[in-house]
Amino acid sequence: MHTRRQLLERSAGLAALMGGFGLLPATAQAAWSAPAFEAKTMAEAIKALGASAPAASKDVTLTGPDIAENGAVVPVACACALPGVKRLMLFVEKNPSALAALFDVSDAVEPAFSTRVKMGQSSNVMAVAVMGDGKVLYAQKEIKVTLGGCGG
Repeated sequence: MHTRRQLLERSAGLAALMGGFGLLPATAQAAWSAPAFEAKTMAEAIKALGASAPAASKDVTLTGPDIAENGAVVPVACACALPGVKRLMLFVEKNPSALAALFDVSDAVEPAFSTRVKMGQSSNVMAVAVMGDGKVLYAQKEIKVTLGGCGG
């Protein structure tokens, strides 16, 4: 019977051998746009991503609490009812970096996501959908924060 130490040694040796032959997969990292995530406003971030100005739409939905007790973990969800969504984004207007989340969507994925964002203060939160035909649609909701999450 092999000991745990022997198993770890053999696994490390096998991984090194596979790496030497180029058989290990490359690190899986999503491509991301540093200028978009460093933008201070929604308009700057959308411009950095190469999209046009957004228009309000009832087909994009944004859900979240009216009042968040802790700005460090504010649950939000966004979705789009239209077909052909290529990207969904979440923006927090008064955060130091407006873009809070970006989801690339394929036809195999339902355009509906939920996550938690950090909010330093009460602010408008926007869900933005970029469509395959270039249209950019958004929904907006004000979320009030009682305890700041960005050092407050």
